[in-house]
Amino acid sequence: MRTPYGAECPFYFEDYYRGRSAQACRLIERTPGGGTWKPYLCATCPVPRIVRANACPYLALEARVVKTWLGLREQVRVYAVCTLRLVEVPRPEIGCGECPRHPIPPTDGERHPG
Repeated sequence: MRTPYGAECPFYFEDYYRGRSAQACRLIERTPGGGTWKPYLCATCPVPRIVRANACPYLALEARVVKTWLGLREQVRVYAVCTLRLVEVPRPEIGCGECPRHPIPPTDGERHPG
C-alpha cells in the first residue's frame, strides 16, 4: 500500500471505508516495544527502500520508533535477521550474503521437483 509520503510499503495500512479513519504501521505494531507510530514517520522510514532492494524470503524485519540525539525528533530504526542462518543483518538492503546460494523452498501451491 502507498504511504502518505508516496512510497510503497507492505506494512503500511490505512482504512477510510465508510467514514473510518485508520492508519497504522503493522511492522511497528507487531514488534514488542516498537513504540507509537505516527504518519510523519513514513517520510524517513527505511523499510520501503529495504523491501524494494532485497526480496529475500529469509529476511525478517523489526522496527522501533526511537528518539534522535537530544530527543528532538523521532525516527524508525530497523533491525534485520536472516532466518536461514540466524544471524543479524547489519545492512538489510544487501542481505546476509549467503541466501543466494540456497534454493528458495517451494510454497504449498507449487509443484515439488522429483
